[in-house]
Amino acid sequence: MSGSVIVPVWVVVIVGLLAAWTAMARLLMPSVRWFFRRRVNKLIREVNTRLDIEIPNFELTKRRVLIDRLMFDPVVLETAADFAKENDEPREAVMAQVERYAREIVPAFNAYVYFRVGYWFAKTVANWLFRVRLGHTDESSFKKIDPKSTVIFVMNHRSNMDYVLVGFLAAEKAALSYAVGEWARIWPLQQMIRSMGAYFVRRGSGNPLYRRVLERYVQMATEAGVSQAVYPEGGLSRDGRLRPPRYGLIDYMLKGFNPEGERDLVFIPVGLNYDRVLEDRTLIQKLDVGAGRKGMMATLATTFGFIGHNLNLMFKGKWKKFGYACVNFGTPISMRAYVAKKRVDFRTLPKARRHRAVQTLVKSLMTAVGKVIPVTPVSAVAATLMRDPDRIFTEDELKTATHRTLRDLESAGADIYVPRGDEDLAVARGLEQLRLRHLVGNEEGLFSAREGDFDVISYYANSIQHLLPENAKTAEGLSDDRLRVKAAGVKSRGSGIRNQKKAK
Repeated sequence: MSGSVIVPVWVVVIVGLLAAWTAMARLLMPSVRWFFRRRVNKLIREVNTRLDIEIPNFELTKRRVLIDRLMFDPVVLETAADFAKENDEPREAVMAQVERYAREIVPAFNAYVYFRVGYWFAKTVANWLFRVRLGHTDESSFKKIDPKSTVIFVMNHRSNMDYVLVGFLAAEKAALSYAVGEWARIWPLQQMIRSMGAYFVRRGSGNPLYRRVLERYVQMATEAGVSQAVYPEGGLSRDGRLRPPRYGLIDYMLKGFNPEGERDLVFIPVGLNYDRVLEDRTLIQKLDVGAGRKGMMATLATTFGFIGHNLNLMFKGKWKKFGYACVNFGTPISMRAYVAKKRVDFRTLPKARRHRAVQTLVKSLMTAVGKVIPVTPVSAVAATLMRDPDRIFTEDELKTATHRTLRDLESAGADIYVPRGDEDLAVARGLEQLRLRHLVGNEEGLFSAREGDFDVISYYANSIQHLLPENAKTAEGLSDDRLRVKAAGVKSRGSGIRNQKKAK
């Protein structure tokens, strides 16, 4: 039996596409996945040989598996059942919420993206914008950390560049997981950040179900040995000083910490400082309660205006880097040693006592962070100017006064970055950055802080005010309105860091 069948062209096209897709899915895709999986596994083996802290299996587990583990965690299930009963909601609807929260929180760590794309991007951007310097590191203490420990980097929060800078500088030690706010939940930034191992946090959420899901994820990651970076301040400093800390994430970690377990919990204080914070004026403006908040279009206009101005300077050959960006790593603090000394077990303490104990610990951690915040050239010159903001200096007088400020800081044990060990060069470069931004006037060789910019100069002076002897005892590294002043590609310059504590 023979004959012809007439088929519309569109049917033939659809059938052909389906056949091609099936062939690709069955024949080509497994080979492609095998190829990339082989390269990723090779990268992981290579990275683990040079990292101080290996990538834990938890981070290499498929995201879907982690979501299921989090959803069906006994503590989460118990909280979901109580939530459904208290709010008279079907259990299925509550579990759907739990799944939504888990999908929102759990990252999708990709070692290739982190160490090839992310590291390259962070290194390139950081070194392009700043003279990046790794200052003080307590290498002898780092080497004593048990490789099985969970390491938490506790940092001050100066700029959104902090994520880039610390991620780059810590890439030889560990793959860091960050808690990121809702600002980053935009496409395609969200996917990139998630693949870098970051997890999203709804700051200030009072939903008990959400808080429980977040708590259990943090505890699961901590128990599995995932290295994390936390900003206890909860947001960027608006006046330059350290903000009062929040305790949430660290409380979650300590609540599940077993002193006799397999892993120690080690906190490492990290201090960051910049000669130029890109968001400084925006942050300072938020201190003015009477100023209206900028809309999205105004914010974008400001951002693109800033980028355009700097591109124009580059085109004219007049662009200069934004000074120094410096990071110091302090002495690690072991929780095993801490709880043994304090004779406390965070797991068994009543809620109120645990909160007080956590607050005491976090305050001590932030004090340790404050002590290792580096003194950069701009902050030293700004602090000198703000000691007597109405004074007019000759260049020699400004140098002498800044040298006096540096001596005071050095006597208090501050970590001071001095380019090439030359204090005159430090003063010159700090003054240059302030003059480029028209924050300091120069009239016939006489220098003074511009009155209309006291708030900006104070912002940089405030970053080290707690290190000065006259403020050290009262400030304790934290913001205090009573003390507010008026209105691997990185060069490790250990010789440029002066710290009185090291000489002891």
